[in-house]
Amino acid sequence: MRIALVQVASPDDETPQRRRERVGRMVADARGADLVVLPELWAVGYFSFDSYPEAAESLDGPTVTLAREWARALDAHVHLGSVIERDARGRLFNTAVLLAPDGTVAQTYRKIHVFGHASREAELLTPGDRVAVAGTVGMTTCYDLRFPELWRAMVDHGAESAIVPAAWPAARREHWRLFTSCRAVEEQLLLIACNAVGTQAGVELAGTSRVVDPWGTVLVEAGVDEGVTTCEVDPAVVAKTRAEFAVLKDRVLPMPLAGGAR
Repeated sequence: MRIALVQVASPDDETPQRRRERVGRMVADARGADLVVLPELWAVGYFSFDSYPEAAESLDGPTVTLAREWARALDAHVHLGSVIERDARGRLFNTAVLLAPDGTVAQTYRKIHVFGHASREAELLTPGDRVAVAGTVGMTTCYDLRFPELWRAMVDHGAESAIVPAAWPAARREHWRLFTSCRAVEEQLLLIACNAVGTQAGVELAGTSRVVDPWGTVLVEAGVDEGVTTCEVDPAVVAKTRAEFAVLKDRVLPMPLAGGAR
Protein backbone atom coordinates (compact mmCIF):
# COMPACT_ATOMS: atom_id res chain seq x y z
CA MET A 1 0.00 0.00 0.00
CA ARG A 2 1.33 3.41 -0.94
CA ILE A 3 0.71 6.32 1.46
CA ALA A 4 1.13 10.02 0.60
CA LEU A 5 1.46 12.68 3.32
CA VAL A 6 0.70 16.18 2.02
CA GLN A 7 2.30 18.81 4.27
CA VAL A 8 0.51 22.14 3.87
CA ALA A 9 1.34 25.67 4.98
CA SER A 10 -1.52 28.05 5.79
CA PRO A 11 -0.09 31.58 5.58
CA ASP A 12 -2.17 34.32 7.17
CA ASP A 13 -2.48 36.35 3.95
CA GLU A 14 -3.95 33.52 1.84
CA THR A 15 -7.70 32.98 1.61
CA PRO A 16 -9.18 29.51 2.16
CA GLN A 17 -10.47 29.51 -1.44
CA ARG A 18 -7.03 30.17 -2.89
CA ARG A 19 -5.50 27.63 -0.54
CA ARG A 20 -7.96 24.94 -1.59
CA GLU A 21 -7.02 25.56 -5.22
CA ARG A 22 -3.29 25.42 -4.43
CA VAL A 23 -3.57 22.32 -2.27
CA GLY A 24 -5.55 20.62 -5.01
CA ARG A 25 -2.48 20.91 -7.23
CA MET A 26 -0.33 19.42 -4.47
CA VAL A 27 -2.74 16.52 -4.00
CA ALA A 28 -2.57 15.81 -7.74
CA ASP A 29 1.15 15.12 -7.24
CA ALA A 30 0.18 12.21 -4.99
CA ARG A 31 -1.21 10.22 -7.92
CA GLY A 32 -0.43 6.53 -7.50
CA ALA A 33 -1.01 6.54 -3.74
CA ASP A 34 -3.70 4.36 -2.18
CA LEU A 35 -4.17 6.77 0.73
CA VAL A 36 -3.58 10.54 0.73
CA VAL A 37 -3.55 12.39 4.07
CA LEU A 38 -3.62 16.16 4.77
CA PRO A 39 -3.11 18.13 8.02
CA GLU A 40 -5.57 19.49 10.56
CA LEU A 41 -7.67 22.55 9.59
CA TRP A 42 -5.34 23.48 6.72
CA ALA A 43 -8.04 25.38 4.78
CA VAL A 44 -8.71 27.95 7.50
CA GLY A 45 -5.38 27.57 9.34
CA TYR A 46 -5.54 26.09 12.83
CA PHE A 47 -4.34 29.26 14.58
CA SER A 48 -6.69 31.58 12.67
CA PHE A 49 -9.20 31.46 15.51
CA ASP A 50 -11.05 34.65 14.59
CA SER A 51 -11.83 33.09 11.20
CA TYR A 52 -13.45 29.93 12.57
CA PRO A 53 -17.08 31.14 12.50
CA GLU A 54 -16.79 32.50 8.95
CA ALA A 55 -14.88 29.44 7.68
CA ALA A 56 -17.28 26.91 9.22
CA GLU A 57 -19.06 24.68 6.72
CA SER A 58 -21.30 21.66 6.55
CA LEU A 59 -20.02 18.31 5.38
CA ASP A 60 -21.24 19.13 1.89
CA GLY A 61 -19.38 22.45 1.97
CA PRO A 62 -16.53 23.60 -0.31
CA THR A 63 -13.65 21.70 1.30
CA VAL A 64 -15.34 18.31 1.44
CA THR A 65 -16.90 18.78 -2.00
CA LEU A 66 -13.51 19.54 -3.55
CA ALA A 67 -11.84 16.65 -1.72
CA ARG A 68 -14.48 14.30 -3.12
CA GLU A 69 -13.27 15.29 -6.58
CA TRP A 70 -9.66 14.63 -5.55
CA ALA A 71 -10.54 11.13 -4.33
CA ARG A 72 -12.33 10.28 -7.56
CA ALA A 73 -9.56 11.73 -9.74
CA LEU A 74 -6.86 9.79 -7.86
CA ASP A 75 -8.98 6.66 -7.37
CA ALA A 76 -7.66 6.69 -3.80
CA HIS A 77 -8.81 7.12 -0.24
CA VAL A 78 -8.32 10.75 0.80
CA HIS A 79 -8.21 11.83 4.42
CA LEU A 80 -8.74 15.56 3.99
CA GLY A 81 -7.39 16.40 7.44
CA SER A 82 -10.14 18.32 9.20
CA VAL A 83 -12.56 21.19 8.69
CA ILE A 84 -14.52 23.51 10.96
CA GLU A 85 -17.91 21.84 10.78
CA ARG A 86 -21.10 23.73 11.66
CA ASP A 87 -23.94 21.40 12.58
CA ALA A 88 -27.69 22.01 12.32
CA ARG A 89 -27.72 23.53 15.81
CA GLY A 90 -24.97 26.01 14.94
CA ARG A 91 -22.28 24.25 16.99
CA LEU A 92 -18.73 24.18 15.64
CA PHE A 93 -16.56 21.04 15.59
CA ASN A 94 -13.07 20.15 14.44
CA THR A 95 -14.16 17.34 12.12
CA ALA A 96 -11.90 14.94 10.23
CA VAL A 97 -13.24 13.33 7.06
CA LEU A 98 -12.10 10.15 5.30
CA LEU A 99 -13.27 9.74 1.69
CA ALA A 100 -13.47 6.53 -0.31
CA PRO A 101 -12.05 6.35 -3.86
CA ASP A 102 -15.53 6.94 -5.30
CA GLY A 103 -15.79 10.21 -3.36
CA THR A 104 -18.26 9.02 -0.74
CA VAL A 105 -17.68 9.79 2.93
CA ALA A 106 -16.31 6.63 4.54
CA GLN A 107 -16.06 8.04 8.08
CA THR A 108 -16.03 11.30 10.03
CA TYR A 109 -14.53 12.07 13.43
CA ARG A 110 -15.23 15.07 15.64
CA LYS A 111 -12.11 15.80 17.68
CA ILE A 112 -12.73 14.74 21.26
CA HIS A 113 -9.81 16.47 23.00
CA VAL A 114 -10.02 20.14 22.00
CA PHE A 115 -6.89 22.09 22.88
CA GLY A 116 -6.81 24.93 25.40
CA HIS A 117 -3.11 25.64 26.00
CA ALA A 118 -2.20 28.88 24.16
CA SER A 119 -5.16 28.11 21.90
CA ARG A 120 -8.80 29.17 21.57
CA GLU A 121 -9.95 25.83 20.17
CA ALA A 122 -11.52 24.75 23.47
CA GLU A 123 -13.29 28.12 23.72
CA LEU A 124 -14.72 28.09 20.19
CA LEU A 125 -15.38 24.44 19.39
CA THR A 126 -17.55 21.69 20.82
CA PRO A 127 -15.69 18.45 21.63
CA GLY A 128 -16.82 15.26 19.94
CA ASP A 129 -18.02 12.30 21.96
CA ARG A 130 -17.59 9.26 19.69
CA VAL A 131 -14.65 7.03 18.78
CA ALA A 132 -14.35 6.64 15.00
CA VAL A 133 -13.14 3.48 13.26
CA ALA A 134 -13.80 2.82 9.56
CA GLY A 135 -13.26 -0.89 9.03
CA THR A 136 -9.81 -1.25 10.58
CA VAL A 137 -8.81 2.43 10.28
CA GLY A 138 -9.02 4.58 13.41
CA MET A 139 -9.27 8.36 13.29
CA THR A 140 -7.84 10.84 15.78
CA THR A 141 -6.66 14.45 15.55
CA CYS A 142 -3.51 16.15 16.89
CA TYR A 143 -3.93 16.67 20.68
CA ASP A 144 -5.64 13.24 20.89
CA LEU A 145 -2.12 11.76 20.74
CA ARG A 146 -1.72 12.62 24.43
CA PHE A 147 -4.69 10.49 25.57
CA PRO A 148 -3.91 6.75 25.40
CA GLU A 149 -7.37 5.69 26.57
CA LEU A 150 -8.82 6.92 23.27
CA TRP A 151 -6.26 4.90 21.36
CA ARG A 152 -6.99 1.72 23.31
CA ALA A 153 -10.70 2.27 22.65
CA MET A 154 -9.99 2.42 18.91
CA VAL A 155 -8.08 -0.84 19.09
CA ASP A 156 -10.93 -2.43 21.04
CA HIS A 157 -13.21 -1.39 18.16
CA GLY A 158 -10.97 -3.09 15.60
CA ALA A 159 -8.41 -0.47 14.58
CA GLU A 160 -5.22 -1.81 12.99
CA SER A 161 -4.08 1.60 11.74
CA ALA A 162 -4.75 5.19 12.76
CA ILE A 163 -4.65 8.46 10.84
CA VAL A 164 -3.60 11.61 12.70
CA PRO A 165 -3.93 15.01 11.00
CA ALA A 166 -2.28 17.73 13.09
CA ALA A 167 -1.21 21.34 13.49
CA TRP A 168 1.55 20.54 16.00
CA PRO A 169 3.92 23.42 16.84
CA ALA A 170 7.66 23.23 16.28
CA ALA A 171 8.21 24.11 19.95
CA ARG A 172 6.98 20.61 20.85
CA ARG A 173 8.36 18.69 17.88
CA GLU A 174 10.05 16.07 20.07
CA HIS A 175 6.72 15.41 21.81
CA TRP A 176 5.22 14.81 18.36
CA ARG A 177 7.90 12.26 17.56
CA LEU A 178 7.60 10.66 20.99
CA PHE A 179 3.81 10.26 20.99
CA THR A 180 3.50 9.07 17.40
CA SER A 181 6.11 6.37 18.05
CA CYS A 182 4.72 5.51 21.48
CA ARG A 183 1.11 5.08 20.31
CA ALA A 184 2.18 2.89 17.39
CA VAL A 185 4.10 0.54 19.69
CA GLU A 186 1.65 0.66 22.59
CA GLU A 187 -1.37 -0.19 20.42
CA GLN A 188 0.53 -2.34 17.89
CA LEU A 189 -0.85 -0.45 14.93
CA LEU A 190 0.31 1.45 11.88
CA LEU A 191 0.29 5.16 12.67
CA ILE A 192 -0.06 7.66 9.81
CA ALA A 193 0.47 11.24 10.95
CA CYS A 194 0.34 14.35 8.74
CA ASN A 195 1.33 17.69 10.24
CA ALA A 196 1.12 21.28 9.05
CA VAL A 197 4.15 23.43 8.20
CA GLY A 198 4.98 27.10 7.92
CA THR A 199 3.93 29.85 10.32
CA GLN A 200 0.39 30.74 11.37
CA ALA A 201 -0.38 33.77 13.54
CA GLY A 202 3.25 33.80 14.64
CA VAL A 203 3.31 30.08 15.53
CA GLU A 204 5.81 27.89 13.69
CA LEU A 205 4.48 24.42 12.82
CA ALA A 206 6.65 21.32 13.20
CA GLY A 207 6.08 19.43 9.95
CA THR A 208 7.91 16.08 10.25
CA SER A 209 4.87 14.09 9.13
CA ARG A 210 5.60 10.42 9.63
CA VAL A 211 4.48 6.82 9.29
CA VAL A 212 5.40 4.49 12.15
CA ASP A 213 4.90 0.72 12.16
CA PRO A 214 3.83 -1.44 15.16
CA TRP A 215 7.45 -2.14 16.13
CA GLY A 216 8.16 1.58 16.33
CA THR A 217 10.11 1.67 13.08
CA VAL A 218 9.74 5.04 11.38
CA LEU A 219 9.00 4.10 7.79
CA VAL A 220 9.23 7.70 6.60
CA GLU A 221 9.55 11.17 8.10
CA ALA A 222 9.06 14.37 6.13
CA GLY A 223 11.03 17.56 6.58
CA VAL A 224 9.67 20.97 7.57
CA ASP A 225 8.64 22.29 4.13
CA GLU A 226 5.50 21.96 2.06
CA GLY A 227 5.33 18.96 -0.20
CA VAL A 228 4.27 15.37 -0.68
CA THR A 229 6.10 12.55 1.12
CA THR A 230 5.33 8.95 0.20
CA CYS A 231 6.14 5.50 1.50
CA GLU A 232 5.23 1.88 0.85
CA VAL A 233 3.63 -0.12 3.66
CA ASP A 234 3.01 -3.85 4.01
CA PRO A 235 -0.70 -4.10 4.92
CA ALA A 236 -0.01 -7.34 6.79
CA VAL A 237 2.51 -5.78 9.19
CA VAL A 238 -0.03 -5.28 12.01
CA ALA A 239 -1.38 -8.83 11.98
CA LYS A 240 2.16 -10.22 11.82
CA THR A 241 3.30 -8.08 14.74
CA ARG A 242 0.30 -8.88 16.92
CA ALA A 243 0.69 -12.60 16.24
CA GLU A 244 4.44 -12.61 16.89
CA PHE A 245 4.35 -10.47 20.04
CA ALA A 246 0.86 -10.78 21.50
CA VAL A 247 0.91 -7.90 23.98
CA LEU A 248 -2.74 -6.95 23.56
CA LYS A 249 -3.89 -10.46 24.46
CA ASP A 250 -2.05 -10.23 27.78
CA ARG A 251 -4.08 -7.34 29.16
CA VAL A 252 -5.62 -7.99 32.57
CA LEU A 253 -9.00 -6.30 33.09
CA PRO A 254 -10.62 -5.06 35.19
CA MET A 255 -8.01 -3.58 37.50
CA PRO A 256 -9.50 -2.92 40.95
CA LEU A 257 -7.63 -0.65 43.34
CA ALA A 258 -5.45 -2.59 45.74
CA GLY A 259 -6.45 -2.51 49.39
CA GLY A 260 -4.19 -2.42 52.43
CA ALA A 261 -1.30 -4.73 53.18
CA ARG A 262 -2.00 -8.44 53.31
